[in-house]
Amino acid sequence: MPMPRLGPMLGAAIAAAVLLGTAAQAADAEKPARRDLGPVDFTGDWQRYPGIGGRGGPPDPAALPPPATKMVLRPKYQGPYDARRARERESDAKGEPIAASGVDCLPYGMPEMMSAIYPLEILQTPGQVTIIAEAFSQVRRIYIGKPQAKIGDVAPGYYGHSVAHWEGSTLVVDTIGVKESVLGHSEMPHSDQMRITERLRLVRPDILHDQITVEDPVTLEQPWTFTFAYKRMRDYEMLEYVCENNHEYIDDQGVTHLRLQDQDNK
Repeated sequence: MPMPRLGPMLGAAIAAAVLLGTAAQAADAEKPARRDLGPVDFTGDWQRYPGIGGRGGPPDPAALPPPATKMVLRPKYQGPYDARRARERESDAKGEPIAASGVDCLPYGMPEMMSAIYPLEILQTPGQVTIIAEAFSQVRRIYIGKPQAKIGDVAPGYYGHSVAHWEGSTLVVDTIGVKESVLGHSEMPHSDQMRITERLRLVRPDILHDQITVEDPVTLEQPWTFTFAYKRMRDYEMLEYVCENNHEYIDDQGVTHLRLQDQDNK
């Protein structure tokens, strides 16, 4: 059956509609893939992504964290830091590793707690985000919408004092007051003036990024930024992790040794 002929005015209207639809599609294609819809809920259990030691299969390249910037220490701190690294390499080659954080059963503290060698649990409630690390059962509390205190008014601790605010769907966290004895990421030395800024956001429904920027006018020449990525662990239950330190000790040279069974019984 032949198609009916369209009048000139109707044909022009249809052509205009098609052009408008094409233009709208082009405009949609130029929009960001994900709109910032405001605060989101990070509640759940998370593990490092990609999995440490290759666990979990090959990662999605688009979900990987960006490379870190370079940590540049001031000369006063760079020399001792490099000497420590050289000593560690020498001790490792001998099979007598220098004591690392955790051997003495002390918590990792901030920001190394967020490196998540073991799983993390995030609990989000009105006005607060609580992060629990399975390793050493560490707990840090982030207060949302509260002003930050002055550094001199914060009692130094392992996790410092953390406050946060939302920028769209990104939680921006400001942490101060980490005690100087708590070594930073990659065992970075720091002063009581260190400030840690985190930007937590979902880059996929089940992939969380924590971009961390460390600033310290005493030890660092410039801010240092690195990012940890995590994958959601569905149906996981956090385990109890208690450090009892029954089998290791540190000698007066800082070298870690294993106690023999007969020594334990003396």
